[in-house]
Amino acid sequence: MDFIGTILWPLKWVVSAILVAFHWIFESIGMDPSAGLTWVLSIIFLTFVVRAALIPIFVRQIKSQRRMLEVAPQLKKIQDKYKGKKDQFSREAMSRETMALYKETGTNPLSSCLPLLIQMPIFFSLYSVLHEAQINKTGIGLLTNTLAQDFGNAALFGAPLHETFTNASGWEVRIIAGFMIVVMTASQFVTQLQLVAKNMSPETKASPMYRQQKMMLYILPLVFVISGLSFPLGVMFYWLASNIWTMAQQYFVIRSMPTPGSEAALAREARLAKKAQRRGTPVLAEAGAGVGAVEVEPVRVTTQRQQPVGKNRAKKNGKK
Repeated sequence: MDFIGTILWPLKWVVSAILVAFHWIFESIGMDPSAGLTWVLSIIFLTFVVRAALIPIFVRQIKSQRRMLEVAPQLKKIQDKYKGKKDQFSREAMSRETMALYKETGTNPLSSCLPLLIQMPIFFSLYSVLHEAQINKTGIGLLTNTLAQDFGNAALFGAPLHETFTNASGWEVRIIAGFMIVVMTASQFVTQLQLVAKNMSPETKASPMYRQQKMMLYILPLVFVISGLSFPLGVMFYWLASNIWTMAQQYFVIRSMPTPGSEAALAREARLAKKAQRRGTPVLAEAGAGVGAVEVEPVRVTTQRQQPVGKNRAKKNGKK
C-alpha cells in the first residue's frame, strides 16, 4: 500500500461506513439498492454529515476572518510604509512587523483555508473509495465486495456513476456532467460574490485583502470547470452538494452575523429598525462589533384628545 493510501485508510474506512449506512437506510424504506439514485442520495447525505461535522471549524474561520478584517487597516499601514522599497532589509523588516502584528492580535491568514484543508483528505478518501468500487477492487470496511460491485454498475438516468465527462461512453454522462459543472461553477461564484460584494467593510475594500478575494471570485469557479471534467459523476455529486451547503451556510452567516460596517450589516440594522418600529420597541443601533450600542427611543404618537385651556388658566400656568 502506498504512503498516501496508508494515511487515508482510516478516513476511507469512516467514509465507506457512513456511505453504507445511508445506503442501508434508503434500502430499508423501499428504494432499489442497485439504483443509481439510491447511491447518489447516499453520497449527498454523506456530504451533509461531513459538512455538519465541520461547523465548529467554520465558526472558528468566521472569527479569524473578523480579526483579519480588524487588523486590515494596520496591515495596510505597514505595507504603505515599505511601498516601493525592494531591498532585502526592507522586505525582512516588513515581514517581521507583519508577523508581529499577527501575533499581537492573535490572527492567522491561513485560518480561512482551514475548512478546505480539512475537507480535502475527506474528499480524496471518498474519491478513492468510489474509484476502487468502480473498478471492482476489494471493498473497504463495511463496503463489501458485493456493494462495491453494485455501486460500480449503478447508473442515474442511463449515466454510469463511475464515468467522467472526458471518458463518457454515452451522451447521458456528458449532459449530466456538463449540467453539474455549470451549477458547481455558478454556486461557487455566488458564494464568493456574497462575500466580496456584501460582507466587506469600506476599510477592507481599500486593503490588499479585497484584491485577493476579488481574484478568488474568478479563479475558484475556473478550478471547478477544469477539475469537473475529470471527476466521476459520483464524486461530482459530493462536490456539488458541498458547494450548495457552503452557499446556504454563508448566506445565513452574512444575514445574521455580518461584518461590522459592511453593506450586509447596514441591511441588517435596517431590518431590525423596521421590526422594532412595527412592534413599538426600542432599537439598538449596532456600533462596531456590538460595543457601544445606542438605544433609540421610538416616536410615541398619542391619539388622546386634549381639553381646551382658557385664557385666565393659561396665564396662571404661565406665572407658575
